[in-house]
Amino acid sequence: MRRICHAVAPLAPGGGFCDIARALLQPRDRMSALAHRRFLKMHGAGNAIVVLDLRGSAAKVRPEEARAIAQDPGSTFDQLMVLHDPVSPGTDAFMRIYNTDGSESGACGNGTRCVAYAMLDDPAMARPAEGGRLTLETKAGLLGVRRVSERAFTVDMGRPRLAWDEIPLSEPFPDTRRIELQIGPIDDPILHSPGAVNMGNPHAVFFVEQDPDSFDLARIGPMLENHPLFPERANISVAQVTGRETIKLRVWERGAGLTLACGTAACATVVAASRLRMIGRQASVALPGGELFVEWRADDHVLMTGPVALVAEGTLAPELFDSAA
Repeated sequence: MRRICHAVAPLAPGGGFCDIARALLQPRDRMSALAHRRFLKMHGAGNAIVVLDLRGSAAKVRPEEARAIAQDPGSTFDQLMVLHDPVSPGTDAFMRIYNTDGSESGACGNGTRCVAYAMLDDPAMARPAEGGRLTLETKAGLLGVRRVSERAFTVDMGRPRLAWDEIPLSEPFPDTRRIELQIGPIDDPILHSPGAVNMGNPHAVFFVEQDPDSFDLARIGPMLENHPLFPERANISVAQVTGRETIKLRVWERGAGLTLACGTAACATVVAASRLRMIGRQASVALPGGELFVEWRADDHVLMTGPVALVAEGTLAPELFDSAA
C-alpha cells in the first residue's frame, strides 16, 4: 500500500520570508472543511474508488470540491464514497456518492464493497459490525453488504426498477426490455434497441454479437449518455452474452466516462439479459478491470459479489480546494 502526501503548492516567483509569514498568518476561515481529511484510495474490480469518512462532523462535499479531488493525481477516482452519520434506524452509515464531474449517483456497487472493507478493517474508520455485515443508506435506498472472504464482499443492490418512469425515460415505453433508441445510420445502426434498467441510477444496455471492445465507446458513450430520452442521463453499456452464465461488458459511466468496471452496470446487464431470456438469473460478468458475479434472486433482489483492493491512503491538502473556494 502506498501513502499519498499532497505537496504544498510552491510560492510565487520572488516570494521571500515576509511573503511566507503573511501566508501563514492569513485567516483560514474560508478553508475547506475537507482540508487535512484522511482518505483511502481503493479499487473494486478496477473501478477507482476514494473513501472519505465525514462521520461525526457536519462537513459535506460540494460538487466543486469533488471535482477538485478527482483532478488531483493522488486522489483521482471514478467514484468518491463519502460516509456520513446514519439517518435511518438500523443503518450503519449514510453514503453519498460523487462522480468525477461532481454529480451524485444513487448507487455504486464496487464502491460499496470498498466502503465495507474500510468500515470493517481500516484502523481509523472501523466500527463494530456483527458478523461482517453492514447496512448502508444512499439517496436511492438501502444496500446490505456481507463479507464472503478477506477481500471479497457481496452487496444486496435491492430490486431493479423497470417501469419507464422509474428509470426514468422522457417518454412512455410499455416494455423496457427493448426501447427505441439507436445510434448510426437508420438502415445500419451501430447500436440499437437497448434494455433499460434502474439499479439506483439509470442504465441502457446494448446487446451485441461481436466483441464489445470493437465499439468506440469513448466516442458514442457521451452522445448516448446525454440523449434526450434520458432526463437524468444514463450509464451506457455494450454487452456480449458469451455463454448461458457469462457476459463480457464495457461501460461508459454517467458523469465518469470509460471505467474499468461498474457494479450497477453489471447488475443492470444481468437483469436486462435475463428479461430477454438470453441467460438465466445469474452470470459472471467480465469487465476490463476484473470479474463480478451477479444473481437476480427469486425475491427480486440483485446480489453482486466481487473483490476489493487497498491502493493507498493520504490526506487532502488545503490548497487542493483553492479553485473550489
